[in-house]
Amino acid sequence: MQSGILFPHDTIRKIQDEMVKDVYDSVSSKKNLIVHAPTGLGKTAASLGPALTYALEHDLTVFFLTSRHTQHRIAIETLQKIREKHDKMHRKIVACDLIGKQWMCLVPNVQSLYSNEFHEFCNSQVEDYKCEFYVKTKKKTGQPTVEAKKALSELEQQGPKHTEQIIQFCQEEGLCPYETATLLAEHANVIIADYYYVFHPSIRQALFQRAKKELGKCILIVDEGHNLPKRCRDLLTHRLSTVAVERAIKEAEKYELDDIRTHLIGIRDVLLDYAEDLRKEEVMLEEMKVAKEDFAGKINAIHNFDEMITDLQFAADEIRKKQKQSYIGSVADFLSNWSGPDFGYVRVFSRAEGKKPLFTLSYRCLDPSLITKEVIGQAHSTIIMSGTLTPTAMYKDVLGFEEAVEKEYPNPFPKQNQLNLIIPETTTKFTARNEAQFKRIAAFCANIVNSVPGNSALFFPSYFLRDRIHMHFEGLCEKTVFLEKPGMTKEEKQAFLERFKKYKDSGAALLGVATGSFGEGIDLIGDYLKAVVVVGLPLEKPNLETQALIDYYEQKFGKGWDYGYVLPAITRTLQNAGRCIRSETDRGVIVFLDERYAWPRYFKCFPKEMGVTISKYYPEKIKEFFSVS
Repeated sequence: MQSGILFPHDTIRKIQDEMVKDVYDSVSSKKNLIVHAPTGLGKTAASLGPALTYALEHDLTVFFLTSRHTQHRIAIETLQKIREKHDKMHRKIVACDLIGKQWMCLVPNVQSLYSNEFHEFCNSQVEDYKCEFYVKTKKKTGQPTVEAKKALSELEQQGPKHTEQIIQFCQEEGLCPYETATLLAEHANVIIADYYYVFHPSIRQALFQRAKKELGKCILIVDEGHNLPKRCRDLLTHRLSTVAVERAIKEAEKYELDDIRTHLIGIRDVLLDYAEDLRKEEVMLEEMKVAKEDFAGKINAIHNFDEMITDLQFAADEIRKKQKQSYIGSVADFLSNWSGPDFGYVRVFSRAEGKKPLFTLSYRCLDPSLITKEVIGQAHSTIIMSGTLTPTAMYKDVLGFEEAVEKEYPNPFPKQNQLNLIIPETTTKFTARNEAQFKRIAAFCANIVNSVPGNSALFFPSYFLRDRIHMHFEGLCEKTVFLEKPGMTKEEKQAFLERFKKYKDSGAALLGVATGSFGEGIDLIGDYLKAVVVVGLPLEKPNLETQALIDYYEQKFGKGWDYGYVLPAITRTLQNAGRCIRSETDRGVIVFLDERYAWPRYFKCFPKEMGVTISKYYPEKIKEFFSVS
C-alpha cells in the first residue's frame, strides 16, 4: 500500500491493496472509476481511505453516498478507526452523516407526511420562525446561534458520529438535527448521505449552498452503485392516481373551494375515461400508453392547463398555512411535470387490483443519465462501486460516464468455501407456469433445504409465485418455514431476522422475494445462513415501461435486451446469492433453480470467479460439500 494513505486497519489484503492504489490514482488524476468488488474485499475502507487522504491534501470534500442505513454506520466506524489510528490527523477529520430531513426531524408525527408535504410544512415553519428547534439553532439572519456554535464545537471535537447519535445529541440540546448536521457539513471533509443529496438537483443545490460546497471540489463515492440507475429514474418519475385526486377533492370540499373542486372532479373524470378505455378491449387491459397532447387536451377542455396549475398551486399554498399537507398540491405538482420532454420518458395509464381498482397516470423516466451525467461531469472524481457491478461497461453507458477506468476484482474468499450450482430442471417462465410446475419447483426446493445442515433462504421472482409454490413446499420441507411479508418496517425486519437466526442449528427456511426486504442489504455472517436458492429469473414484468426501456436502450446503445431486461435481472440474482457468503470463514451453497440460467445468454452473465457449474445431481454435491469441515 502507498505510504501515507489513511487506512483504518493494521493489515491490508492483497486485492484490497490493489483497489486502494486504483482509487488514489483515479482521484489524484481527476478520473472516474467503476468498480466491481465482491463482498468481503473491504470496499468502504479501500475507497474512503485513499479518497480522504487526497481530499485532505487538496482541500476537497468526500461524499460517501449510500442508500443503506447499515452502510452509513460502517462508513462512520471506518472514519473513527482512521482518526484513532492516525493521531496526527486527529483534528483534521470532520464527518457529517445525513439522512432525509424528514427522518431527522424532532417535530412529532411528521414521518407520516408525504415527502413533498413535509418539505412544504418545514419551509413554512422556518419562514415564520415558528419551529422551536430551528429557532434555537439558527438566528433569523440564518447564522448559527450561540447554542449551535457550542454544539458544533463539541461534535467536531468528539469525532465522527452516526446520524442516530447526532439526533440524540440535538434532542438533548433542543436543537434541529438537520440544521446542526448541515452546519457541521460546512467544516466536514467527509459527508455520508443518500444518493439524493447529490443527484437530486434542488436538494443538492440547497445542501451545497448551506454547506458552502462546490461540486467541482468533491470526490463522489457511490456505494451499492447497481441501485443508482433505478433510483435516479424514480427521481424523475411522477404519478397521479385516482385515490390522490379523490383526496384532493375532499380537501377542496373541506375548505369550500368550489372552483378548485370542479377542476379536480374534471381531472378525476379524465382518469376514469382512460379507465373505461381499458375496459373496452376484448380482454381487459392493465395499462396503455397516453400521449402528452391527449391528456393536456382533455385538461384544456375543462380549464386552461397552465391556469389550472396556477390555481391549484395557489390553493395548496393557502391550505398549508392551516395544515401540514395538501393533496391539491400533489395534483398541481403532477400537472406541472406532465409537460416535460418525451425522449427518455414514457407516459402510461395503468390499473392495479385492490379492494377497489386503483388507476394511475404515470410520467416515467427511462434514462438515469438525464441526472447523473451532469453530476459525474462536474465532480472532481466519481467512484461507483458494488459487489454486483457487472458488466461495468453497462453502468458506464447507462449512467453517462464520458470516461472512466473500469475495474473488476476477484472474490477474496476461499473458493472451496462456496458451492455454486445451476439446477436446470424447472422454470418460472410465464408460458410454463402451471400447478404441476409449481409442485415440481416445491419438490426441488424442499430437497435442497432438507439437505442443508442449517438455515436456508429462498428468493422468488414475486409474492404470487412464492405463495403458489409455498402451498406445496410446506408439506415437503422438514424445517421451520418463515414467510417474508411485503412492506415490513425496519423494526419488523430486524425482529424477523432475529427469530430466523435462532434456528441456525436445527435449520429453517426463509421464503422471500428477490426485490423484497431480504434479497439485498442483510448480513447473516457465520452459521446463520448455509444456503441460498434463487428460484427463477427475477425479470421485470414485461409491461409497457419495460418494453419502452428495451426500445430506448436499443436506440441509444444497440443493447436494449441486455441493458433493459436481462442484466438488471442477473444483478438482482447475484444480490440474492450474495446473502450467503459474508466473511472469509463462511461456508455455503448457492443454487440457481431455473433451466434458463444454463442458457448461454444468461450463463455468460455470471462473474467467472464464481465458478458456477450446471448439475442435476445436486443432493449428492450438497451433502458432500457440507461433509467437508
